[in-house]
Amino acid sequence: MVFSSTLFLLYFLPAFLAAYLLTPVRFRNWTALIASIGFYAWGAPLFVFVVMLALLADFFIVRKMAGREGSARKQWLGASVLLNVGMLGYFKYSNFLVDNFNGLLHSFGIAPTQWAEVALPIGISFFTFQKLSYAVDVYRGGKRPLQRFRDYALYIMLFPQLIAGPIVRYSEIADRLTDRQQYETADNRLLGLFRFCVGLARKVWVANVLGSVADSVFSIPVSDLSFSMAWVGIVAYSFQIYFDFSGYSDMAIGLGQMMGFRFPENFNNPYSATSITDFWRRWHITLSNWMRDYLYIPLGGNRVGNARLYANLWAVFLISGLWHGAAWTFVLWGAYHGLFLVADRLFLVSVLKKVGKIPATIITYVIVLFGWVLFRADDAGHAIGFASRMLDFGQGWKTPGFALDFWAMLALAAAICVIGAIPAMQRLQERFIVSEHTTDTKAILLTVGSALLLVLCASMVVADGFNPFIYFRF
Repeated sequence: MVFSSTLFLLYFLPAFLAAYLLTPVRFRNWTALIASIGFYAWGAPLFVFVVMLALLADFFIVRKMAGREGSARKQWLGASVLLNVGMLGYFKYSNFLVDNFNGLLHSFGIAPTQWAEVALPIGISFFTFQKLSYAVDVYRGGKRPLQRFRDYALYIMLFPQLIAGPIVRYSEIADRLTDRQQYETADNRLLGLFRFCVGLARKVWVANVLGSVADSVFSIPVSDLSFSMAWVGIVAYSFQIYFDFSGYSDMAIGLGQMMGFRFPENFNNPYSATSITDFWRRWHITLSNWMRDYLYIPLGGNRVGNARLYANLWAVFLISGLWHGAAWTFVLWGAYHGLFLVADRLFLVSVLKKVGKIPATIITYVIVLFGWVLFRADDAGHAIGFASRMLDFGQGWKTPGFALDFWAMLALAAAICVIGAIPAMQRLQERFIVSEHTTDTKAILLTVGSALLLVLCASMVVADGFNPFIYFRF
């Protein structure tokens, strides 16, 4: 079940909100948890039992850890990490490892190993990181463990952020899991509804239109791909993945706000970045922060020598690439970004500062585009072929014959990214969307805007069958 589906918009969400608001405050976690389990079970009816059993085991492991000191405490933390990383490794990477092992055997003329493919539980990458956050935050002493399994299960299973984030760390949400009554206000519900509708519009109006063209371009054999078609395809994909994922994050944040939760922001105008380092401060912020606090800093962070620092950066982004998907293209994508992060530290940031903000932004965007080729391509050969077409300047520029609505949405996406980078627009956005307070005029505008966006988006969802979420497969 996806947020931009008729099933969710017309049935699940209205039924959930009605049930949640009618439930007495002290029982609302039960209502949210039951709805979240149902939401997950709709798409993965068998895996929901695996997830719940793993949650139960992790809950008691962390409780045991919290009551220990010294080496015993570390051992219980290790048990939690082993459980979560082990599940992620088995379900997400078993097929990848076996396929590569069989490829190696084939190169030596040896018969491949027989293997029953393992199905991938929806959202396992996201909720695994949240479970690890819970264990580590309790271990570090920042927060006490939750006393009720219901509250812990809700933290992991809460349906707005269960499938594709944002990655909500335990320390960011712990207090509201047990008491958020003061945040369940009419203002928050209205602001959350508007934020949800804005995210839905970004997904349905922009990402879906651009995504259909991007998919068609990437399905063209490289031998038939022109220079201009390659550039239009990858630019369309860059906006598709941004508006798709940021739209989902907006919807998740909005849904959480309607329930009294405050989820962290996940994007901040990433295509206005002036370096790859800056890009990763703006793109998938919750993943970047998670990798920094739970992986990069424990590896030594900036407190080590330059050689070790560069190795740590590269290692973190190799892992980040592999986290996104069990394929060599994702590993290469992580290595590619790791290379530019190291280059930023060595010399590139200084060079980009000298050329000026606008040229630096354009150069960074082009670097990101070539990275997206690796991310989107079917395999490394496809990525190399596609990128080579982008560099085949001898062909000249010929405008591909796409429909007018595509060009309109491409122009709109670019305009939103440019306007959103203007400081005055950022301040307006913070006052109008992020602020938790409304005036009568603002409430009227939010209500009318939400109603219009919801009706128009629902109409498009009903009419258009193309409606995937890119990050659902991670």
